[in-house]
Amino acid sequence: MSQPALKAVSDIRSTVSAEEWQTRVDLAAAYRLVAHYGWDDLIFTHISARVPGPEEHFLINPYGWMFHEITASSLVKVDLDGNIVSETDQIINPAGFTIHSAVHAARRDVGCVLHLHTGDGIAVSAQAEGLLPLSQTAMVALSNLSYHDFEGIALNLDERERLVRDLGQNNLMILRNHGTLACGRTVAQAFLNIHLLERACQAQVRALAGGRPMHMPPPEVQDTVKQQVRGMKIDVSGLAWAGLLRMLDAKDPGYRT
Repeated sequence: MSQPALKAVSDIRSTVSAEEWQTRVDLAAAYRLVAHYGWDDLIFTHISARVPGPEEHFLINPYGWMFHEITASSLVKVDLDGNIVSETDQIINPAGFTIHSAVHAARRDVGCVLHLHTGDGIAVSAQAEGLLPLSQTAMVALSNLSYHDFEGIALNLDERERLVRDLGQNNLMILRNHGTLACGRTVAQAFLNIHLLERACQAQVRALAGGRPMHMPPPEVQDTVKQQVRGMKIDVSGLAWAGLLRMLDAKDPGYRT
């Protein structure tokens, strides 16, 4: 099989709405940021975003591109069944959209779904206890966390119903023996959510590797954190996202093309 050409429709910006173009830029930035933090897995795993508008259309990465190569123009537009609906010579990974389409179909409040296979995320997903309340970060994540058992490579469409059931109204999920998932109303929210979960997993793996007894906060403290998180009225994802974009622009603004 020949390698996919690293090109995209050059005039895509002139053919889409301003809202879609902004979503493309944000989604391309998320791919670049995942690469920046070392969370990517070659050409595998995906981040998807809902295209603003009445159509059930979504953006996802072209199959075969590394995350640090993704640009706003290269993203592929698909429908809820994974059929490509935009002009492109690229392909997508159908299995990769199975998980994402399940969440997008069931949760109209979700604008972005982000799925990773990091070493720390996979490690915690394989531990019987799952995510432990070993850090403030973990306790914040636990207030919004679900689990889904591994059923095999995501090729069985029947699994979507069970995945959506397990996710419920939470925005974080540990896919057992597989990886992590986060969603959000915006790309910024989804990215901040996955950052939270990945940091919590990283801290847990490092703490357990130390081989010393763990200090576990009492249940009442864990409940306090849960109530504090659920009572927060301020969305800080936009502030964090603006800073992340400034970092990307200084490093390489090519994601915007």
